[in-house]
Amino acid sequence: MAVPTLTTVTRTQGANASLKDGTVRPHGFTLDFEEVPVLVHAFRRMVRGLEFDVSEMALTTYLVAKAHGARFTALPAFLVRGFHHGAILYDPESGISGPKDLEGRRVGVNRGYTVTTGVWARAVLDQEHGVDLDRVTWVLSGDEHVPDYRPPSNVVPMPEGGSLEEMVLSGELAAVIGLDARSARLKPLISDPQQAAMAALAERGTYPINHLVVVRDDLLREFPRLGAEVFGAFARAKQAYVERLGNGAIARPTPADLVHLRVMEATGRDPLPYGLAPNRLVLEELMEHAVRQHILDAPLPLEALFADGTRDLTA
Repeated sequence: MAVPTLTTVTRTQGANASLKDGTVRPHGFTLDFEEVPVLVHAFRRMVRGLEFDVSEMALTTYLVAKAHGARFTALPAFLVRGFHHGAILYDPESGISGPKDLEGRRVGVNRGYTVTTGVWARAVLDQEHGVDLDRVTWVLSGDEHVPDYRPPSNVVPMPEGGSLEEMVLSGELAAVIGLDARSARLKPLISDPQQAAMAALAERGTYPINHLVVVRDDLLREFPRLGAEVFGAFARAKQAYVERLGNGAIARPTPADLVHLRVMEATGRDPLPYGLAPNRLVLEELMEHAVRQHILDAPLPLEALFADGTRDLTA
């Protein structure tokens, strides 16, 4: 398959490190990696300008973009997963005693309402703690990657020049989601978030997906085997990583490595399965949350979200 060199953006992490360092090589094409220091900027550039041939992308960003006619399609290669019970921070001195106290209050969201971490964190509040999300005013520090998306009426922008962290510390916000806080006063609202995450895994069996891979539609049309070949390259890199993870061969594991390892130990399975079949439940769950949170009007047809030639592939 004589495919041109593909401009590619993906942050270096366990699941793709061997692809980026050349240990794993694609078959019949070349990935020319461009480093974008702030990865979410690459998502925006892909959504708004179709600037790359292959790009890592946040899952909810992809769903919203696809619902608004995006000219790229995903591969079922899910590069990033994580739990989000620890993503909701609050000031214990504020008088907030638990998640239900957020109802009727204002809660900050780092960046946009459709940010995938925010969707999963709000799902925790809804699904595990019975919070009525429509009774919370969500205060955003940024805008949406997909400019045509319009959030619900209980989503408002942060005042110009404001700081989500300062607004929580001053009591203007009851909590904040997805913020890399500097103040030691801010603590996770969900007590023992690691234990809560593992309990959720045991109950539902799903390990939330954050990022996947997308490819420009014009390239997928021009090279019908391209989707499967790109999937295969990412899959081989992931399999090498999971093998090293299971063998204890990672000298300096990152926090993400340690979470993947805990999931592997708890389930006895690959913590990062690729393919539509092993991820159908978690993908459907995310879309259900996106509908409940007024991000999607209805769940999108799952098969239509993934490129021809990749829907039956697993790794």
